[in-house]
Amino acid sequence: MQPLPQLLEREHTFEAERPQVLVLACGAIAREVLALVELNGWNHVTVRCLPGKLHSTPAKIAPAVDAKLRELAGRYERIFVAYADCGTAGALDRVLAAHGVERLPGAHCYGFFTGHERWLALHEAEPATFYLTDFLARHFDALVVRALKLDRHPQLKPQIFGNYRRLLYLSQTDDPDLLERARRAAEYLGLAFEHRRTGYGDLLTSLRRFVDG
Repeated sequence: MQPLPQLLEREHTFEAERPQVLVLACGAIAREVLALVELNGWNHVTVRCLPGKLHSTPAKIAPAVDAKLRELAGRYERIFVAYADCGTAGALDRVLAAHGVERLPGAHCYGFFTGHERWLALHEAEPATFYLTDFLARHFDALVVRALKLDRHPQLKPQIFGNYRRLLYLSQTDDPDLLERARRAAEYLGLAFEHRRTGYGDLLTSLRRFVDG
């Protein structure tokens, strides 16, 4: 896959050779969606990614998706939204119902990457877990350290993370650099580190089901 532009702050469109269907994706899973498009040779699937930083402000997700679906109405044969509920408390589902569009299953990316039953088992085994995906490991400094002002106020760490016991890195790829970043994140937060490789999980099956019509 070609190097990607900055997906944290801005929206980007990856136009297909013969665009017929659209995947409107969270920028936090853009790499995974684009990898699957390339892997499966889906040259009729356009991918448009909303800024990954929306991951940190769930209340803005549903309005952003609604505005984009209104803008793109009639331009594609079908549209699929590559978000889970992602903390919108049902607001995203209400938007999608109004547009007649489907989304990824579950409450969040941890769930669809691991699969629902496996996610429940992981959460039940240790509820006091802070999770990272490849995206969150890659952008830990921006989305956690700087976003929570821990770089300027390190004394806030025990107040924010004092009730966590472990950091669980759910990796989509085998990337030694990201694995090391996740280890450093756990050390920075003072948490026990664990790593499970999920691959693409239900993202793959959901996209295949959509593309196959």
